[in-house]
Amino acid sequence: MAGDGIEADPDWKGGDYVEEPSAGLRTAADLLAIAGSAPLQMQKSMPTRDAADRYAADSVKSAIASTDANDEIYQVDSSRTYDPEPGLDKIVAPVMWINSADDFINPPELGIAEREVKKLKNGRFVLIPVSEATHGHGTHTWAAVWQDYLAGLLKATER
Repeated sequence: MAGDGIEADPDWKGGDYVEEPSAGLRTAADLLAIAGSAPLQMQKSMPTRDAADRYAADSVKSAIASTDANDEIYQVDSSRTYDPEPGLDKIVAPVMWINSADDFINPPELGIAEREVKKLKNGRFVLIPVSEATHGHGTHTWAAVWQDYLAGLLKATER
């Protein structure tokens, strides 16, 4: 939907735009903010309507100022179409697959990770429960949430 929003903007011009298609970028930024967020964190950091409105306006403004429309389409599409499943059984290195329970983009309730991790020869899946520390899909950028798991993996693989 983020890519579709950009491509539907008449200013996108099939990717041959002179100026960034701001309406399309706004649509993409809105969708990605919602999908990548977590309700608990959003309520904590934006407890009022005014705070939420300021966040929405500031995040869209920032996204429009720093995002190339074609690059955004490429990033979203490459993430959407990438499927590592066919090669999981070829991975021999120790792997830890971590997700947070409040991830809307990779929802754990689908059971995909639990099913697919069995194909890894030396893999483990960790589901981090929703907490004051998790940030939905964005939890991967908060090392404090998962660093102990990484430290455990590194210790277990020491030589």
